[in-house]
This record gives sequence, C-alpha cells and structure tokens, in this order.
Amino acid sequence: MREFPRAALVPAGLVLLLALMALLAGGAARRESVTIDEVAHIGAGVSYLQKLDMRMNEEHPPLAKVLAALPLVVRGVHADYSSVSWTFSAGLFKQYLGEWVFGHWLIARWNDPIATVFWARLSMLSLTLVLGIVLFAYGSRLGDPWGGLLCLCTYATMPAMLVFGPLVLTDIAIALFAVLTLWAFASMWRSPSTGTVLRFALAFGGALLSKFSAGLLFFCFAAFILSLRWRPAPGQPTNKTELRAWRRIRWWSLTKGTFFAALVVYGVYSVLSWNEPTDSLYFLGNNTPGLLLRRALMPPWIYLRGLALFAFTAKPHTFILGHAYPHGVWFYFPVLFLLKSPLAFLLLLVLALMVGLVAKFRVVQLAAIPKGRELHWRAVWVSLVVFTAACMLSRFQISIRHFSVSLALLVLLLAPLPRMLESLRRSGWPAARAGIWLTAALALASVVTAVRAYPYYLPFLNSLSAGRPGYALVSDSNLDWNQALPEVDNIIQRRGLQHVLVDEYGFSDPKVYVPQAQFWNCQEPVPKDGAQWAVVSANMIEESHNCVWLLRFPHEALAGGSMYAFQLPAVIPSAGTSAGPPFPEKYQNFGGVSFPGDMRLVFLISIQDPQQLQPTWDRMQAMMQAEMEKRKTNSKNTR
Repeated sequence: MREFPRAALVPAGLVLLLALMALLAGGAARRESVTIDEVAHIGAGVSYLQKLDMRMNEEHPPLAKVLAALPLVVRGVHADYSSVSWTFSAGLFKQYLGEWVFGHWLIARWNDPIATVFWARLSMLSLTLVLGIVLFAYGSRLGDPWGGLLCLCTYATMPAMLVFGPLVLTDIAIALFAVLTLWAFASMWRSPSTGTVLRFALAFGGALLSKFSAGLLFFCFAAFILSLRWRPAPGQPTNKTELRAWRRIRWWSLTKGTFFAALVVYGVYSVLSWNEPTDSLYFLGNNTPGLLLRRALMPPWIYLRGLALFAFTAKPHTFILGHAYPHGVWFYFPVLFLLKSPLAFLLLLVLALMVGLVAKFRVVQLAAIPKGRELHWRAVWVSLVVFTAACMLSRFQISIRHFSVSLALLVLLLAPLPRMLESLRRSGWPAARAGIWLTAALALASVVTAVRAYPYYLPFLNSLSAGRPGYALVSDSNLDWNQALPEVDNIIQRRGLQHVLVDEYGFSDPKVYVPQAQFWNCQEPVPKDGAQWAVVSANMIEESHNCVWLLRFPHEALAGGSMYAFQLPAVIPSAGTSAGPPFPEKYQNFGGVSFPGDMRLVFLISIQDPQQLQPTWDRMQAMMQAEMEKRKTNSKNTR
C-alpha cells in the first residue's frame, strides 16, 4: 500500500509540471514581440524549406530554424523570393545584412506578425517540453522517480528556460541534444552495440545541427575517457590485455558513431541546400565533373563557412555588474548564474552537495547513484565541468541562454537528492526527515517564484541583486531583447499619446507593434523632443548607450524593467551638463559594436526600403575602408 501514492503521484506530478511550464512559457511568449535573433531565424527557416537554399543565417546550424518553420510552411506562409532582400543576400557577408530585412518582411509585411511569430514559437515550446521530459526520465534513472520530478520541477520553473524555451533560437535545441548525446555516449561506453551506436549517432548529429558549440562535446568525450584512467568505472577490466581490448571496442564504437553523425549532418545540409548556387566553389570548374564535385562539397563547405562567419561576427564586448569589458571575463557566467537563477534552485544545489558528502563519509557508505548508472553520472558531471569552463574562458559572453547546456546538466545533479535522503533516513540519520521536507519546500518555492515572476522572465533577477536595477548589473538578452514593444503600446493607450520616441534594442521597425513610434537615440536629443514621452530599452541606459541622464526625470519601468518610459522636460538640458546628454566623445554604441554612427539605422533604412540594401552595403564598405585608412594613418603618426 505504501507504494501506491508514489505510483499515482509521480505521473500526476509529471503532467502538472509540464502543463505549468507550457502555460507560463507559452503565456509569456504570447505577450512578447519578436526578439532580435528571431527575425533572422524565422525567415531563414522558412526559406530553407520552401527554396532548399541555405544562403540565409549561415552563422547558425539549421535544425531549430527548420523545426520552427515547419508549422508556418504547412499553414502556407508567404515569402516573396523575387524581393531584393532575397536576391541581394547571395553573398557570404551580404546575407548578414539581408537576412534581417528578409526576415522582417516575411514576419511583418508579407504575413500577419502575431500569427507568424506564434506558430513559429509553438514548435520551440514543444521542444522545450521534450527537454523537460528527458530531464525527468534521466533524473529518474540517476536517482528515483522523485528525483526525476525534482529535476523537472527546477527546470520547468527556471526563468531562463521559461523565457528562451519558446523563442526561435538554438539554445534549447543544443541543450536537448547535448543531454541526449551525453547519455547515449555513456550507454554506448557501458555496452557497445549497434543500437547504442546508432542512438549516439542520431543524438550527436542533432547536436551538431543545433549549434556550433556542439563541438565542445568532443572535449566532453575526451575528458570522460581520461577520467576512466584516473578513476576506473565499475566493471572495467583490470587485466591489461582485457582492458586494451575493452577500450579498443569502445573507441571503435565512438568512431563509427561520429562518422554516422557526420553523415546525418551531411544529409540534412545536402537536402536543405539542394537549390543553393555553388558559385562560391567556382574554382573547382564549370564542366560536368566540376559541377558534380561542387554540389557534393557544398554541405561541408556551408557548415565550415557558417562556423567561420559565426567566429568572425562574435561579440567580444562584455558587461556585468555595471562594468564594461573589451573581452570576456572568467567570472561573467558564475555571476550571471547566481543573479538569474531562483534562490530555491541555488539552495537545492547546496543541499544536494551537503547530503552527498554526508552519504559518502558515513560509517556505512551509501551509494548515491543506482548500480549501472555510474557512467551516466560521470558523463553528466564531467561534461558540466567542460561546458562551464568553456563558457568562462570564452570571449563570447552575452547571455544566460548561452549557459543553457550547463543549466540542464546542473538540473540533473539534483536527481540523486531524494534517493540519498530516503537512504539516510532508513540508516538513522536524524536530519534526513528535515532534509526531505526542506527539499519539498524549496521545490514549492521555485514554483511560487516562477508564478510571481510571470510574465517578465527575461529581466528576472533574484534578491542577490540587492534591489539594484537590472541596467546597472546586466545587459543584452539578460535584460531586454526587444520583446517588450507590446508594453510600449499599452502605455500609449493608457496615457492617450499620439507620438512616442522609441530607443529600442533591436534592428527591426518598432512601428509593427507601436504605430506611433519614432526612432530615437537617447544620446542625441534635439530641442523639439522637449516635453515628449520617450521609451528607452534598459540596455541603453548604461551599456549600449550612455543615457543615465534620463533618470533625473519622471519615469516608470515597463515589462519588469526591460524598458523605461520617460517624460522629457520641456527644455532639453545642454549636452555635457549634469542633467543633460553626453558629449559625442562619450557616446556608446549599440551592443558595444565599434561602428561609425548608429548601426541600427543601417538596418532600419534597408528594412523600410529593401532597394536601399545595395547602396547601404556600398556605404558600409566605404566607411569601413575609411576607418581602416584612418587607423593606418594614426598608427604611422604614433611611431
């Protein structure tokens, strides 16, 4: 009779937690405008399926974009491939400008923006729920069903997962397929067979098709294999001859699995690029053998070209705790993790560590991991070390979403906690019962935190922020990613405004969501702006622009602090004064990018009139050439 409640409660808990996540994440996503990267990703995904041409958004692999585009294509989404935004984007670097224009027009001009974004996000929400099911299943095997529920509870109530899960991005996809790959790798290492090799190949292929950072999995494999030399796994042969044969079988399985994964990637890229011109491989010839070779080499060429483009466009600028750095800093992700994780999750990690130490050092040691799952557990914590170290050493430090794989692996570290507490209770440890109740209380607290934070998960900061505003601590998609434009429209309706100045954090035209919007740069006000209302992205106050001067005037926070609405004074203070905007030499650029003028205008001009793409491209090349000549001259003068 004692097992009956567990048999009934675990499935019910699984369904309720998944339903809660769907309601919270889906409801929040329905209230948000299209975010920066989604503009390019949605348009690219649709073009992959409709045209079998991957010219758009090569800097990211296609899987997440294709999954998001599937319901749109099935519903008959319209795209005009005679548009300049498509024909212009055939070049390697030109597509980086054209993809935003094409994506904007597909979402906002050729189709209904609300419906288009909703259906694209629906696929990603489904993928997010699948990851929750996977974490529950693997957590149950690393601990027990209650451990699986604890993993699912912390995942389903994590603001980072709730906000980024439904968005058309690569982060949830790589988290899902990285976890699947690591589990399949451990299973293959434990028992090599055709089945385990194929499962590993499919999962690894999915990871490689999700995000270029999947290459870190190779380092995870290497670290796992090296760890077995330091601390052999149960069942590993001790005889040198047998051990050598044991390793040889597994190395061969890994080689086969990697080869099959590469075939999966090659096949997907082959199909999706079938109609893409092979002109970039012109040096292989224009005769029949040359054309066949060009077509055969296009998939790896596109993959490697996308990887190079991603590296070329990676942003070195970092902002954390109110300080800007020209490069990544080792403490960025640890600090960001502490600020943007629910306190209940952080305390659960501490509790799991303490209980694990107690279980390990008791007179009668208790096994934290069920027998037969030791290799899976090792794959989890070794890979967590690798991914976290890579994030800390990376120069690409922008958002908590880039920490998604580590977050998923951290969730799995909680899996043994309920099982260990139950074992300690049975062995007579007096604090075990209190630990069980504390675990349940913290799990409930994580649910309460998620519900209270609804629907503003993107700017979420816990109480470790000590009440400081988000713009003084973090930036980019940790705070605002242009998702709060519907809130701007709400304040317009509430105050009866006919006109509003908008300093947004994005490349798109805000008029799609706010028809009364006028593009504005809070660093460059003009006299006629006096007495008007201005809505400014929180990122523009300290990091991407230098607009702290606005805080002296009446203002209110929108969307949980993602944006701020200011009522400007009748007379704009003079530049350089204590209450006025900065001098031009104190201006800060959008996203920390070194670019003459406001880079957003470059995109806005082309978005409003795609015929301006080529002239804009020519002006950009001329400006970059002039900047290079200027640097050369300055370098000579300083010698």
